[in-house]
Amino acid sequence: MKRTDQSNFLSLFFLLVFLFGFSVYSQPTEKATYDLVILGGTPGGIMAAIAANRDGFKSLIIERNGHIGGLPANGLGATDIKTEAAVGGLFKEFIGRVEGHYISKYGKNSSQHKISKGGYRFEPSVAESVLTEMLKEHELIDVWKNYQFDVNTNNISIENRKIQSIIVFNRITGESKEVSGKIFIDATYEGDLIAAAGVEYVLGRESRNKYNERYAGKIYKYWGGPVGKGSTFEADDAIQAYNYRLCLTKDPENRIEIEKPEEYNREDYVSLIDDVLTGRNTSKLFQNYKKKNPDYSNKTTASVVADKPKIPGNPDGIQKVVNLVDLPNSKTDANNQHLAFISTDLPEENWPWPEADWEWRDNFAKRLKNYTLGLLWFAQNDEELPEWFRQECIGWGLAADEYVDNENFPRQVYVREGRRMKGQYFYTGKDVKPTGKNRRPPVHEESISAGHYSIDSHGVRKREPNRVHLDGFLSDHTEPFTIPYGVMVPKEVDNLLAPVPVSGSHLGFSTLRMEPTWMALGHAAGIAAATAIETSENVSDINIERLQLKLLRQGAVLMYFEDIDREHPAFFGFQLLGLKGIYDGWYAKPDKKVSRHKLREAIDKLGLKIENFKKNDLSRSEFAQIVFNEYFSKQLEKYQLGTD
Repeated sequence: MKRTDQSNFLSLFFLLVFLFGFSVYSQPTEKATYDLVILGGTPGGIMAAIAANRDGFKSLIIERNGHIGGLPANGLGATDIKTEAAVGGLFKEFIGRVEGHYISKYGKNSSQHKISKGGYRFEPSVAESVLTEMLKEHELIDVWKNYQFDVNTNNISIENRKIQSIIVFNRITGESKEVSGKIFIDATYEGDLIAAAGVEYVLGRESRNKYNERYAGKIYKYWGGPVGKGSTFEADDAIQAYNYRLCLTKDPENRIEIEKPEEYNREDYVSLIDDVLTGRNTSKLFQNYKKKNPDYSNKTTASVVADKPKIPGNPDGIQKVVNLVDLPNSKTDANNQHLAFISTDLPEENWPWPEADWEWRDNFAKRLKNYTLGLLWFAQNDEELPEWFRQECIGWGLAADEYVDNENFPRQVYVREGRRMKGQYFYTGKDVKPTGKNRRPPVHEESISAGHYSIDSHGVRKREPNRVHLDGFLSDHTEPFTIPYGVMVPKEVDNLLAPVPVSGSHLGFSTLRMEPTWMALGHAAGIAAATAIETSENVSDINIERLQLKLLRQGAVLMYFEDIDREHPAFFGFQLLGLKGIYDGWYAKPDKKVSRHKLREAIDKLGLKIENFKKNDLSRSEFAQIVFNEYFSKQLEKYQLGTD
């Protein structure tokens, strides 16, 4: 069967499943029961299952695709994290296993290991393999692949504020199943389970005044530069663009040439021609160049057709349309180019995705795939582009050993933002911005993980005349932050956690939406779920201190300090003293003498015994250890967590 015939057959099959699936849905052929039911085989969902399994609880992961792993298994191989030491736990375990793969297979001195950057850069197939192996090591985790959940009140049962069961169907066989659980976890990028459960959520962008976020609302901004004309900072319903994270290579032994897609619309790409000829780009460098060269023209001239324009900020060759980050084995993570007006993002057309059904989503995914392949083919072949540019682009193709069952193309759209829950804590841009010079962002006493990435939003609209960039495309500096438990706890349901469609504003969510953070939140969600089952409590009522202690024992970082890491003997003490507000600076300064003021503050806040602090020359490290031994060790004993 030809590829086109296969595609037509599958399209017809899934259409029939969609049309007739609801009658099957009403009569599930099988029922199953688990401790945790996790919708979404994303890294966040996987980490939740592993964490709960290590506490002895049985989990089910329901994944719509035929593969698990979410975006890291679909091209996002350049890990989005600014401060690596800010996130630990199961995320760090994943990174360590990725590095171990490259060392064991190629050697510690190999180029593959070097390019992997300690495990933070990896091929899609390696990410999927590592996550699969991590799951296989846990006997109490089941994974159902190719099972779909549709947001429909008929597919979820809720009694007394608790989800009793959900109904899913197999996309291959049409078989439906009912699954009950004690705790449910929404690990989807879309937030489908929170929507079905009636949890309040938000879409679109808030205004600047809503939460006092500097770059909120409608905004045009040079990349790395100032705000431009047309910015109103008003709220709207716009959703930031999606794309595919491509795995490209120039290796002729492992390259599939880009072919012109059947559904090709040249008009989607023609505006790129002038951008190439003039060197026009969205950077601050280009802005400064135009100021210093008032005779610069956006119009093409004969002189620049034959010669490559030398314009500051202008990316070279293929990087004019995709941003490349090197991965092992001569591959790249090819993302949208933030310095371009047209790249692999497809703004506006994705706006319905968060609330759309899967038929619409599948149609958009096909449109996005054709658009993406068409863009690459255009860059390599369109005769109105100058020869020098086409030659710089020719030679790039899809990696032949990736996605071998999907025409070497990613299986999953990069859904940067779906539904955002309105949970017990609503995270905003102010939660990741320093409160003053050399100060931290606000420290959350109920932190379940530290984290660090920029406020990062892609464009929400296609290019517009006389604008400095796409509407909404921006990056804003942050410092390592803390994340409170409440961002994944809904107000309306007592046995549901949402570590992926977390509670936050457009800008607050835009820094939490990175896979390291999602893995850390998934890790915390798994422990929180296990705790709620153990104590017969609602997820909103569990003891946060108990959760934090378990996370720390499992390698998590709850608050980042510049000068100590997990190997320091007083790490636990400093973490918890920091969250209590006793040490709120960037530096723990473990060898410095502790002040009497801090001693008194700790004694008063924690109810400690004064006689334990009679020594006059205690170092901060000794102080932290004494506090941990007297107060927090008792908490460990109280919760039967052990003290090793």
